[in-house]
Amino acid sequence: MTTGKRLLQYAMIYKKTLIAALLMLTIAVAAELTGPFIAKKMIDDHILGIERSWHETTAGSDSVSYNGTFFKRSDRFQEGEKMGAESRILQVGREYYFISQPIEFDGERSISGNELLISRNNNEAAYPAQKLDRSELFSFYEPEISGLRNLVFLYFGLLVFASFFHYGQRYFLQVTSNKIIQKMRMDVFQHIQTLPISYFDNLPAGKVVARITNDTEAIRELYVAVLATFFTSAIYITGIYTALFLLEPKLALICMIILPILAVWMIVYRKFASGYNHKIRSLISDINAMINESIQGMTIIQAFRRQKETTREFEELNHQHFTYQNKLLSLNSLMSHNLVGFIRNVAFVALIWYFGGASFTAGTAVSMGVLYAFVDYLNRLFQPISGIVNQMAQLEQARVASERVFTLLNERGTEVVEEIVPRYKGNVEFRDVSFAYKEPDYVLKNISFQAAQGETLALVGHTGSGKSSIMNLLFRFYDIQRGSITIDGRDIYSLSRQEIRQHMGIVLQDPYLFTGTVATNVSLQSPFISREDIEKALKDVGAEKLLQHLPKGFDEPVIEKGSTLSSGQRQLISFARALAFNPAILILDEATANIDTETESIIQEALEVLKKGRTTFIIAHRLSTIKNADQILVLDKGEIAERGNHEQLMKLKGRYYQMYQLQQGKQQQKAASGL
Repeated sequence: MTTGKRLLQYAMIYKKTLIAALLMLTIAVAAELTGPFIAKKMIDDHILGIERSWHETTAGSDSVSYNGTFFKRSDRFQEGEKMGAESRILQVGREYYFISQPIEFDGERSISGNELLISRNNNEAAYPAQKLDRSELFSFYEPEISGLRNLVFLYFGLLVFASFFHYGQRYFLQVTSNKIIQKMRMDVFQHIQTLPISYFDNLPAGKVVARITNDTEAIRELYVAVLATFFTSAIYITGIYTALFLLEPKLALICMIILPILAVWMIVYRKFASGYNHKIRSLISDINAMINESIQGMTIIQAFRRQKETTREFEELNHQHFTYQNKLLSLNSLMSHNLVGFIRNVAFVALIWYFGGASFTAGTAVSMGVLYAFVDYLNRLFQPISGIVNQMAQLEQARVASERVFTLLNERGTEVVEEIVPRYKGNVEFRDVSFAYKEPDYVLKNISFQAAQGETLALVGHTGSGKSSIMNLLFRFYDIQRGSITIDGRDIYSLSRQEIRQHMGIVLQDPYLFTGTVATNVSLQSPFISREDIEKALKDVGAEKLLQHLPKGFDEPVIEKGSTLSSGQRQLISFARALAFNPAILILDEATANIDTETESIIQEALEVLKKGRTTFIIAHRLSTIKNADQILVLDKGEIAERGNHEQLMKLKGRYYQMYQLQQGKQQQKAASGL
């Protein structure tokens, strides 16, 4: 599906309010576009209508008394009403003259003594004329005052009417746009929850954040500003061209050439602007990613005095962004205001040429009202064109941002299943499992083992031996290439990821705490975990002793990553979190690596009680913490080198024995140096 169709699909979710906004916009524009027609009527019928023929009549409505005789305009006579002798009032310069007879033709006018001369095409006619003073002229205009007043009130009434509809369409359009972006952001965020962990291995968090925030905000401007401008402009242009054809079809047809020029301009502009916008959006993502990485690693940056180097790297990205922004700015400056100004000037030259030359020939004369209305409409025509041209930059930004957002949404995810499954026993079996993050580099090779319900299985080995990879496979963070993994005899690939993880708990070496409180970090706001469950879990792991000094106890606020707490406190909260969910399978991934001896002893005491009835997997570097494990697997380069319990492996005097003796020797050296 194309980007445009996806954007339209989102818009159609709220089509009722969107259609309502566009209908209100149409009504408002139609009301506004009646203005020049009203002005034309005011000029032709009331202001310049004085030059129409006047006829002698009797006193009555719309009649004017002049030199003892009553006169009425020819268009004001009712059907059947008698019309007397014809007279005319003609303007010469700024003065008006009364002629008591009809004129043969109209043309260039001049005054010679008491005669008004009219000449056209070598023909000349002279008429006796009387100059009208201000009071006499006003008497002829007096019947027009009520009509002018009514038209003025109508015009202002239409403006007020249009303003209400403009407010309504803008309000509905803004609300609709906000709802669309709210829905889109929610879809993106929900979709992220379904993506495999492997997706985030190759995409920095800052880039994902940029797509949810910056890119969706650019799309919001598409619906708020661009959509409104384009629809308004389309309605305006349609209405203006309709009015122009009603006024003067020939010149309106000539003005139609503006539309293909505009279409060609849009094609050329998009060709260049698209590349610039893609680069700009990509650089914004890179900048966000670097900012996020720098904040996360600020301790390392300052500790190793890398502030200047980090700033220099950021400045390079920032300068690239500045460069492409300037290129886009130059493109917009060259092809927006200059283009519209050029087309406007050409159109007005054509208008002046047409009306100034051909329009005053016999049979093709146009009224001053038509001329005014045409100039007004032509001037209004370039307002929506300017709007389209000025919004093209925003349209391209939104289009590129849409592509990036929809690319993320197109990533294949897994459906989140909320179904509650019965708690399984916890019998785990790996059978000839082979796995590679990127083939053909296998990190696990033909791994086979069983962990029965209630057993504790420990995984040891040097860094990169595959310990954490086994846990990643058990959680289905990644999928295996060969072999099978079963829980209670059931293949995990026959279950959804949510069903597998529903009765599993994990404690990582570097625990992650969310913004909230100690209690909410334990329950993760699950409705199935009560306050009593939270407090029990914390007490069972011994956290009460280490957290009791906090001012608000278990309700103590926790900021992002729990940076105000010690590593031991964070680990205990993470451990309580796993236990609160009452898992059938409990995984401790280097859970005691960053904890002091006193805290570790607290956890060890709690574990002896809490491991009962649970299958526990322990990944540990400290071999002293796994002496009581039922099974110990010694991994080497993705293969199981040794297996057995502590006593059995010590008797073998193999890799495990060497690792244990080495750690014991180091501990003895530390103890000796401490003495």
